[in-house]
Amino acid sequence: MELPKFILGDNTDYPEAIYIIHTEFPRFIINLEDDDVEWLEEFDEHDEKEITSETENLIQQATDFYDREIERYNA
Repeated sequence: MELPKFILGDNTDYPEAIYIIHTEFPRFIINLEDDDVEWLEEFDEHDEKEITSETENLIQQATDFYDREIERYNA
């Protein structure tokens, strides 16, 4: 089974939070409410340099995914 690149998450303990789970490397969960990112990977120095340059793009992709999902729910 292949997972989608992004998954929308919800938790009633955090009703204001909007979680997006990124399932590909580098795996992470972002809370779009405050842009807090929780990485699900361990990084070495080489990875950290690559991740730093890629992080902004991945956060934008997560935000775009959320906007698209909400638009589809409202359609």
